This record gives sequence, structure tokens and C-alpha cells, in this order.
Amino acid sequence: MSKTKKAITPIDNTDSKILIIGAVVGAMVGVGAAYLIANRVEETGQPVKVSSGEGIKLGLLVLGMLRQIASM
Repeated sequence: MSKTKKAITPIDNTDSKILIIGAVVGAMVGVGAAYLIANRVEETGQPVKVSSGEGIKLGLLVLGMLRQIASM
């Protein structure tokens, strides 16, 4: 059994621009979500409680969104 080695290809300029834009957009979405959660906590005065079922639903929603982005 021989294992084939994959060659490492350098990231070109377009790929690095896409990665940087994706990182910035992701950070902005994360900050926006944190802001909305903080406002909700401030208005209600109760801490955010996320059940395991809600966490799984949220994770599946994020995976579905990433699948949609990948198929573009």
C-alpha cells in the first residue's frame, strides 16, 4: 500500500481576498448577534438560557446556511 502525498498549493490573491472578506463579514455578524442578545438581556433583566435542543437547532441552521453559501 503506497500513500500518495498531496502537493501543497499556495493561496492566490483572489483566495486570500475571499478569506479576508469572509472573516470580516463573520465577525460583523457575530458582533451584531452579541449586541442583540445584550439588548434583550438588558430589557428583560434575565440571563440568556439556551437549552440543548435550541443549541442543536441553531447549529443545524448555521450548517444549512453554510451549505447554501457553498452551493452558490
